[in-house]
Amino acid sequence: MFSFSRMTRTLLAMSLSCAGLGHALAASAPLPAMGFIASQQIRHIATYFPGRMAGSPAELIAAEYLNQQFTKLGYKSDLRGFDTRYLYTSSAGKKDWRNIHATSVIAARAGEVPQQIIVMAHFDTYVPQSDSDTNHNLGGLTLQGVDDNASGVGVMLELAERMQAIPTHYSLRFVALSAEETGTKGAEDFVNRMSAEEKKNTLLVINLSSLITGDRLYFNSGTNTSVAVAKLTRVRALNIARSLGIPAESHEGAHCCEGIKALDDARLPLLNVTATNFALGKKDGMQQRAISSHFPLGTTRYQSQFDNLQYLDKALPGRIEKRSRDTVKVLFPLLKDLAKPAKHA
Repeated sequence: MFSFSRMTRTLLAMSLSCAGLGHALAASAPLPAMGFIASQQIRHIATYFPGRMAGSPAELIAAEYLNQQFTKLGYKSDLRGFDTRYLYTSSAGKKDWRNIHATSVIAARAGEVPQQIIVMAHFDTYVPQSDSDTNHNLGGLTLQGVDDNASGVGVMLELAERMQAIPTHYSLRFVALSAEETGTKGAEDFVNRMSAEEKKNTLLVINLSSLITGDRLYFNSGTNTSVAVAKLTRVRALNIARSLGIPAESHEGAHCCEGIKALDDARLPLLNVTATNFALGKKDGMQQRAISSHFPLGTTRYQSQFDNLQYLDKALPGRIEKRSRDTVKVLFPLLKDLAKPAKHA
């Protein structure tokens, strides 16, 4: 009998053989131009792991892939499973809890001291949470989730690869969350498992989400992030972007921590990186761009017919590569400076 675990291993092996991501296996080879690794990872994740809804086979296979990527880069990486649930509403208005077992990926490398910087991105795609969602083709098995959120994961993987050969004073942790599209359960689970000491030792969390569709990049601090930390992170990121001619803005307010409120509530210092347009609609950033024939809702979020490689390459040619390059160009020097080179390096 062809077991689920065997199917997972087989599909993962097929994914790795088709990846064309040899740079991750050859640490001695020079790294390609900024953003190349991220864009290739974005395309790979979207192509081979569509429908990676929390608790699904695709989610587990994607988690195994990410775990292998981090391990090959020399990080101590593990899968972290957790049970959660979400509320499903039928067309008749009946509400039922649906239980799922989700899997996040946690990769780490110790620095000279236990204080740490966390880079985070969720990799799961939207789970339909009502008959209405299903009828409107929101989420489901065909959603590639290029913008939301293969883009964040791709940039995170490139940052991990660029940092892997740099000894640092502070420890680094890379976190690929699941169950963010079922009520931000992944962030809640991550925070709940942190000890008081771990929270105290967390100097910054950089969260990456939806970097492609939106009009421009935003670097936002958490509502509970101190002015001093914001100056060292958000303000510096904006300065780096502007020095490179990369359009970037900041929008402080209640919506700066969308999807990671649990981290903000825990008073962890945050830098949230996304692409949207806070000047539109209700100024909550949920409308990513102006409404047009290509984007009739002003967003691609959860919509399988829009948030896929073929459509985005046609509607926004070159955008995946450009946003990958721009985001890495800003965040890599920022992360390298914040983590500080090790004294013995």
